[in-house]
Amino acid sequence: MLGSASKLLVRQSLGNFVRHGSHGGIIGENLPFSLKNRYRFTALFVVFFGSGLAAPFLVLRHQLLKK
Repeated sequence: MLGSASKLLVRQSLGNFVRHGSHGGIIGENLPFSLKNRYRFTALFVVFFGSGLAAPFLVLRHQLLKK
């Protein structure tokens, strides 16, 4: 009897979590940045990934130019 009561409690708790913890299916609502302005998003995307891609080359250039 205790097993079924605990299962019911877990099921109700998970149901409440899913019901109140989600963002309602709105695309991009759970992201840490906004998708509303496409030009700002594109600029931030290029800067973020461009800096990560350029970092090894800049470090290599610095090491080769160092005396």
